[in-house]
Amino acid sequence: MHKKTIGLLTGGGDVPGLNPCMKALVISALEKDYRVIGIRRGWAGLLHYNLDEPSTYHYYVKELNYYDVRTIDRTGGTFLHTSRTNPQKVKEKSIPDFLKNSGLGKKVDDAGTMDFTDHILRVIEHLGLDVLVTIGGDDTLSYTVRLYKEGIPVVAIPKTMDNDVFGTDYCIGFSTAITRSVDFITNMRTAIGSHERIGVVELFGRNSGETSLISAYLAYVDRAIISEVPFDIDRLCNFLLEDKRNNPSNYAIMTISEGAVMEGGSVVESGEADAYGHRKLGGIGAIVCDEIKRRTGQDTMYQQLAYLMRSGSPDSLDRMVAVSFGNLAVQLICRKEYGKMVALHGGKYSTVPVDMVLAGQKRVDVPSFYDIETYRPRVKDFMGVPMFLS
Repeated sequence: MHKKTIGLLTGGGDVPGLNPCMKALVISALEKDYRVIGIRRGWAGLLHYNLDEPSTYHYYVKELNYYDVRTIDRTGGTFLHTSRTNPQKVKEKSIPDFLKNSGLGKKVDDAGTMDFTDHILRVIEHLGLDVLVTIGGDDTLSYTVRLYKEGIPVVAIPKTMDNDVFGTDYCIGFSTAITRSVDFITNMRTAIGSHERIGVVELFGRNSGETSLISAYLAYVDRAIISEVPFDIDRLCNFLLEDKRNNPSNYAIMTISEGAVMEGGSVVESGEADAYGHRKLGGIGAIVCDEIKRRTGQDTMYQQLAYLMRSGSPDSLDRMVAVSFGNLAVQLICRKEYGKMVALHGGKYSTVPVDMVLAGQKRVDVPSFYDIETYRPRVKDFMGVPMFLS
C-alpha cells in the first residue's frame, strides 16, 4: 500500500526553533506511517530540481527517518537549509540553466523576471507529495498560499524572529530573539557605563517594532524607538541627555528597530531588492548615534545586534511552541485539514486559513503598549493582555 508522503521545507531567515519543530513533525509523521521528504534550501530546492537530471535529486531532496532528525533539536538554524527564493518572481540572473527557454516559465515583467510555478507543480507531482508543509514568514508563506490556490494540499507553520506573521500571536524564533537581545543589552551596559556614553542598540524588525519594544521593556532601557512611530531626533536627544544626567553611573541606553524612521525621513535600506521586493535594512542606529553626538556633544556607542539575535539554540519557550506546532501540523494532515496555518491565539493552539498571512501586517498595538510622547514601553492595563504584548 502506498504510504502518504509529506514534503517539508523551511524558507526565509533562519531562527532558533526550526529544527525542534521539524524533529517533532518527522517523528510524529513516521509514527502515523507517513513518509517525509525533506526539501533543501526552501523554494530554491524545488526550483532547481531538474526532472531530466537525476544527479539533482539527492542534492535537493532526501527522505527523512528518525536518525536523520535524532539530534537536530540541539542546535539552532535549519538542517534543511534555507533561501529567499520566490518561484513566482525569479530574476533573470537567478533562473537555473535548464529552465531557460524551457517554456515552463511565464513572463512577469520586461526585466526578465519569470514565474516558474508550472515547474514547481511538476516537481511536486514527480515527488509524489500528498501534502506540503512549509515553515516560514509571510514571504515564504505567501507562495504557500499560491500553491494552495493551484490545488496543492498545504499546511503552514509561522516562524520569524520579528513575530510579524499576520494571523498568529506568536511565531517560532521570537522568544529566543528577545532573550538574546536582553542578554546583549545587559552586557553592553558594562562598556557604555564604563565610558559614560549614550548607547544605541539596533535590533532587527522590518515592519514590526516588537523586538525593540519587548527587549526595551525587559531590559529597562531608557528609550525605545519602534518601526511604527516616526521619531523626533531633537526630542530623543533631549530625553537621552536627561536620562544620562539622572543616572548615577552617568550613561544612557536605548533600543531602535532597524525599520525605524525619523520624522520627515525614510527607512534606511541598501543593496538590491530580493525576490520578495525587500532591500536590506539596517544602519538607522548608526545615523542616530552620529546625530546624537553632533547635536549634544556626547560620545556615543553603537551596536547592531543583527544576526546574533537569531543565533544559537532556542530557549525553552521556542522549543515548546516549535514542538507543539510540528505535532499540530501532523494532526491537521491526519484529519486532511489542508490550507491551514497553525497558530497561537490567546495562549491556545489553533489554526487559521493559510491565506490569512496576506490579510494584513502584524504590528505593535501602539495605543496599548507604547508611549509616543516619551518613546517608552507603556502598558495601560495588564488585565487580559497577551503574554508577549502582541
